[in-house]
Amino acid sequence: MNLHINKIKIIALASIILISFANCKAVDNANNKQKGAVIGATGGAILGAIIGNNVGKGGNGEIGAVIGGVVGGGAGVLIGNKMDKQAQKIEEEIPGAQVERIDDGIVITFDENSGVYFATDKYNINNASQETLNKLSNVFKEYPDTNILVVGHTDSVGAESYNMTLSKNRAYAVTNYLIGSGLSNGRFTTNWFGETQPMHDNATAEGRAKNRRVNVAILPSEQMIEDAKNEVNN
Repeated sequence: MNLHINKIKIIALASIILISFANCKAVDNANNKQKGAVIGATGGAILGAIIGNNVGKGGNGEIGAVIGGVVGGGAGVLIGNKMDKQAQKIEEEIPGAQVERIDDGIVITFDENSGVYFATDKYNINNASQETLNKLSNVFKEYPDTNILVVGHTDSVGAESYNMTLSKNRAYAVTNYLIGSGLSNGRFTTNWFGETQPMHDNATAEGRAKNRRVNVAILPSEQMIEDAKNEVNN
């Protein structure tokens, strides 16, 4: 696709730009969320993808502030274009991960079956997980104008206070590993919810396995947003 579209055509061709990425599964996931040219959204779709079924039952103000709102108009299209490419790259590099394009961002879900593994009651990054995170780090280095949110969760087995600490340790294990790979710590926000935000049924073994997860959300930085607005206006 020719990315050198002049600013007069950007808004008029917005829908064409979005449709042209329909071969990417991650973009397909965002079709009903209007990631590019939506005006006035609040980032709630990303928040729901990260904290699951209990969004609206407390949530976390810090996460909401980090996510922010959706950039509209031509700037939103430019940002969405870059995010589409990054999402597609992640899918190519890490096929086992669940990658979703939501609003202006990308949400990656790692559970026990998708490349970042934690042994029971453990939070160390093992060899298999290192391989996955190394690939993810390389993509982040290729797209340096984004911020990264890491969120940890557990299933409901064990004491709630223990699970809260375990989810914190697992989230920071991922964050610290990525920073150690050469990424700037200023790009990261880390949070955790223990067992309080399930996305699947904790009554089943399959549901518990999926709830033992770490989400990584990739969001446009303030500089990326400013650059996109300047490109449209100049």
